[in-house]
Amino acid sequence: MTAAREYRRCAELADTAGDPAEGTAPPARHWFLVEHPGPWPRQALAGLDPAAAAALGAWAGEVGARVVLVRRPGRRDRDAVAPGRRWFRVDARPGHEDVRTGIWSSPAELAAAVHADGDPHPDPLVLVCAHSRHDACCAVRGRPLVAALVADDPEGTWECSHIGGCRFAPALVLLPHGLTYGGVTPADGPAVVREYGRGLVVPGLLRGRSALPPAVQAAQHHARAVTGATGVDDLGVADVDSDGRPPGHTSWRVAFHHPDCVVQVRERFVEVDRPLTCAARPAGRIRVFDLVDARS
Repeated sequence: MTAAREYRRCAELADTAGDPAEGTAPPARHWFLVEHPGPWPRQALAGLDPAAAAALGAWAGEVGARVVLVRRPGRRDRDAVAPGRRWFRVDARPGHEDVRTGIWSSPAELAAAVHADGDPHPDPLVLVCAHSRHDACCAVRGRPLVAALVADDPEGTWECSHIGGCRFAPALVLLPHGLTYGGVTPADGPAVVREYGRGLVVPGLLRGRSALPPAVQAAQHHARAVTGATGVDDLGVADVDSDGRPPGHTSWRVAFHHPDCVVQVRERFVEVDRPLTCAARPAGRIRVFDLVDARS
């Protein structure tokens, strides 16, 4: 039995364990996407010019952003994009959703892009993590999903570097709202993206919205279950309160607008005797938000 477990990947183990995915979207109020055809090292930004990577990292720390590398699926010819690569700067905060884009051809231009005006980009961006050097599950599960999405929307779909939560692969991120999904199959992926185009979410697969704190993401998950709300903006946050206990013992009360709904969740950490990424070693620890109460 032990030997068999060693060959099971992290996403397979999480599927078997039934890990709850709500509240696991990567924290990011902003996103910055850098077109880079690869190969991507395990730490993706190490593939950029050091000075440019430092500038992007400093900006990300200031504004609460996540920087990822992106590339067109199936296109590996570096010379095809070398003369000018795209960047996208995304504001994912509720009520501030916006995407700006531009071209960079040098490390200096890339470093300056975080403050550049850029051009408006009105269309959604669809990201699927396919970062094999960071986690095998992302490639094994991500690339079939990418292929299905490209067949449906070739211009809006990008492969991206590590997002977080590899055990929920494939990771699908819809921008500018920062909606992060897990476990989306190639059969279901195009419908999830089309629903987003209509301003709707698919609650059963949604890990959370990146601009919201993890506890609020989890509470919103339960609020959708109680109210049946599926609109991207249906459940704006009215108030968040915690009991002030140390992390792992905190109770959160979250009040939502439209419709009026209040959810209480309790945060706890659970030790697990299995890897949480394919590159990790046991034991791991996962954060869980238990539903205490939900009323509308």
